[in-house]
Amino acid sequence: MPKPRRLWLDWTVDRIARGLLWTALRLPYETRVPMMGRALRALGGVTGFRRRAMAQLAYIFPEMPAPERRRVADAVLDNFGRVLIENYSTADQLARAARWQPRGPGLGPCEEARAAGRPILFVSGHYGNYQAARAAMNVRGYAMGGLYRLMNNPYSNAHYIASVEGVGGPAFARDRRGLAGFVRNLRDGGQGAILIDQYFADGELLDFLGKPAPTVLSAGEMALKYDALLVPIYAERQENGLDFDVTVEAPIPPSDARTMTKALNDSLSARVRARPGQWFWVHRRWKPDRQAKYFAAPAPGPEDA
Repeated sequence: MPKPRRLWLDWTVDRIARGLLWTALRLPYETRVPMMGRALRALGGVTGFRRRAMAQLAYIFPEMPAPERRRVADAVLDNFGRVLIENYSTADQLARAARWQPRGPGLGPCEEARAAGRPILFVSGHYGNYQAARAAMNVRGYAMGGLYRLMNNPYSNAHYIASVEGVGGPAFARDRRGLAGFVRNLRDGGQGAILIDQYFADGELLDFLGKPAPTVLSAGEMALKYDALLVPIYAERQENGLDFDVTVEAPIPPSDARTMTKALNDSLSARVRARPGQWFWVHRRWKPDRQAKYFAAPAPGPEDA
């Protein structure tokens, strides 16, 4: 149970965050989104996010010059700030999502699966704005549910969960009860969405951007168990900084969970290599120091990777 001092600090931080969000949400959408991008970019040094992003970029792209790493890291922070306020602006996000026509070879198979009542498991990563993809599909009749991780600050969960639920489709916490609900939704022919690009100590080492990364195989496992269509989906930010190109890639062919998950990693890797500034390099995806403790074949690299 958290100590009273910790709870007081969490409450104070949440009040400040709520105040900032309330203030930002009073501004026109076209103003608040770039403003939050600039704010996160300006705070990159204070938060340590810029240093972390640059360390991970150096780990994956050692040939990248330092000025280019700085440029990409700043683009990452700008996108991070925009995503934060976009995902709290659910009414505006849904209104704009009506203009984002999803495209790609997976759209037809998804329409067929939905009409037949076959479950669809959409998979993405922290690239562009993952929630924008949900919004674009849900305004077109889908009910793409999502998994979310409860925040460490208990006072922030209420408004955070509301932002996840605000774009439609059921939302499930990433705990035992939530996972059971997510699976039940799939089993009943629903649509779900998960992100696979975070560190999981109990995952398997699979290649991601040329380095081994602990990755859970649950997407492939669920797709096989429930005969779900397994579909990579991405919302890539357009040059105007406010809208997205939503791409539904071809479904991953069924084989085994490891092979299917590797295909998902390869799909996301290709996106990140093409536009590295759109991926959340602020996440510690590889953690080679921890890999040395938990895996037989550690990947040497910086602690911030």
